[in-house]
Amino acid sequence: MKYKTLLFDVDDTLLDFQITEAKALNALFAEQGIDLTPEVKTSYKALNHHLWREFENGKMTREEVTGSRFGRLFQQFGQTVDSLEMEKRYRHYLNQGHDLIPGSRELLETLAPEADLYIVTNGVSQTQHQRLTDSGLLPYFKEVFVSEEVGAQKPMKEFFDYVFARIPEIEKSKTVIIGDSLTSDIKGGNSAGIDTVWFNKNQLPEISEIQPTYRIDSLNELLRVLEIEKD
Repeated sequence: MKYKTLLFDVDDTLLDFQITEAKALNALFAEQGIDLTPEVKTSYKALNHHLWREFENGKMTREEVTGSRFGRLFQQFGQTVDSLEMEKRYRHYLNQGHDLIPGSRELLETLAPEADLYIVTNGVSQTQHQRLTDSGLLPYFKEVFVSEEVGAQKPMKEFFDYVFARIPEIEKSKTVIIGDSLTSDIKGGNSAGIDTVWFNKNQLPEISEIQPTYRIDSLNELLRVLEIEKD
């Protein structure tokens, strides 16, 4: 085993957030009696992506992202909604989503006896803890680090300093982060001085200034990267 400590992102790394998000949006808009057209869905995804990048860069707080996104979305279409109330209902549906990325449970079953596994995730604490619990993945991890509880977010140095201070006898040379986001997981890992694995299952374009140590397209490839053989 090449590494002793494995830091896993959650959304679109172990749990399929795309499916969870789609289900939550459909349920929310149906409850509100609003037609979720392809145009609205595309606008939401673009806006949400932008706001979370602003969060990663320290330009917005988590509360500003989640509390304003539905209001901003409907402003684009000349409408006014109770953004906070819509967020509350959306969160209710989002918390219920725990769709697994294919192979994630089997991967963790293989890795847990061989290394120390931790969660490192941005987002809302209650949502992430509930989804990990409901998916059955929580027992594989020694601790869960959520940006809301840490007080900083990936890719910030402060997030990783907090994590490293709470992992007993951590060795950076034997630590690796696995995640789908170049701007969050890979940039953060690079800045923190640890190896990185970019899980690019959606074949997203590369960013020249952010280079991962390894690239994988499926979770099964991680076993090769970690130099572990599955029986």
